[in-house]
Amino acid sequence: MDNEVFDEVLTYIRQDDRHKNKFVDIVNVIIAGHKNRDLYDKEDIDASCKDVTAMKFFKGQENDRIYCKEVRRGDKTMIVIMGALHERKKTTKKSYTYPDSKIHERRP
Repeated sequence: MDNEVFDEVLTYIRQDDRHKNKFVDIVNVIIAGHKNRDLYDKEDIDASCKDVTAMKFFKGQENDRIYCKEVRRGDKTMIVIMGALHERKKTTKKSYTYPDSKIHERRP
């Protein structure tokens, strides 16, 4: 995550207790390895975007998302890299254009 995205995401999460608590809930789901599609799930953006997921904040309300990239290390440790904040998502998965196409590019 670059500094601009980092600042944007951190400001979003820290804006109030509601957002902080939801973020903690989502992180706990990820760490525990649980499946909860209402909080964290893969996104079908396009064929070039693999392993892109979304942290879903307040689904059915504001419907904000933090788009992430999942990377697995050789020891099977999963690393979740937050790549973009998208507030008030209103489009469907199939027609949505990812706001930062660089999330699915391989990093050196």
